[in-house]
Amino acid sequence: MELIRGYRNLQSRHHGCVLTIGNFDGVHRGHQALIGRARALAGEQGLPVALMTFEPTPREYFAPDNPPPRISTFRGKVKVLRELGVDRMVVQRFGRSLAAMPAEDFVREAVVRAAGARAVVIGDDFRFGHKRGGDLALLQAMGRELGFVAEGLGTVAVGQERCSSTALRQALAEADLARAEAMLGRPYEMTGHVRRGLQLARKLGMPTTNIFLHRPPALRLGIYAVRARANGHDYEGVAALGVRPTLGFTRCLLETHVFGEPGELYGHAMTVQFRKFLRPEERFDSLDDLAAQMQRDKADAMAFFAS
Repeated sequence: MELIRGYRNLQSRHHGCVLTIGNFDGVHRGHQALIGRARALAGEQGLPVALMTFEPTPREYFAPDNPPPRISTFRGKVKVLRELGVDRMVVQRFGRSLAAMPAEDFVREAVVRAAGARAVVIGDDFRFGHKRGGDLALLQAMGRELGFVAEGLGTVAVGQERCSSTALRQALAEADLARAEAMLGRPYEMTGHVRRGLQLARKLGMPTTNIFLHRPPALRLGIYAVRARANGHDYEGVAALGVRPTLGFTRCLLETHVFGEPGELYGHAMTVQFRKFLRPEERFDSLDDLAAQMQRDKADAMAFFAS
């Protein structure tokens, strides 16, 4: 999958595609339906599938002090979109100029001139352009004028529930991993590069890999039984998602202790799949108390996988 930073960096060789547009946070089953329809149209016309998404998301831009938590890391989103068969991903910066752009100009500039889209697939509730002035009806009308077709897909339901990023965030905030998995069509996971930390967990007898998170996660902070994949190998383990209150830190971190001997993982990409919520994050009075609880958490995770 080709990654392109902004539609203005699309070149003439990129013209001609089936385009889908949205935030795609989490890439849940609703998003997968959009991509699936785009792939079907692309296959009929012999075209690549292009996906346009925004960084930051519009909601983050307009409410910087109270943004919705991210469901997926950027690296995790790229991983899933690649697996779903997206050919190119256009990551468009959302800032003042884009927020002020009339919807008609966005269609002419981004959809037609830059991407050369022959077809556009969006959720039927998707809005774009200045003051959310653009919708499916506008796309379809402009498509008849400018030579592309536009389709909207309706709600995807999981059981009796509408599959949406909002509903998925609620499930994750409650650590309801089964509900989240139903909306995702896969277990919930985080992907990132392993970084070197303080080495404190190693001193406490449980060495961990560290993935630093740039934004507060949607998943409830706490301790989880996890499966991890790195260097082409799969591991079971136990992970702490949180700010390490015993140490007085505030930056969120995903620390994973994998069972067995994984070897050197620093600098490598790791995907951590959350399988069971074990307990909330908590503060301990001493490092000895923390170390004892870490061993109990490890035993609980091992018991879960053994069962």
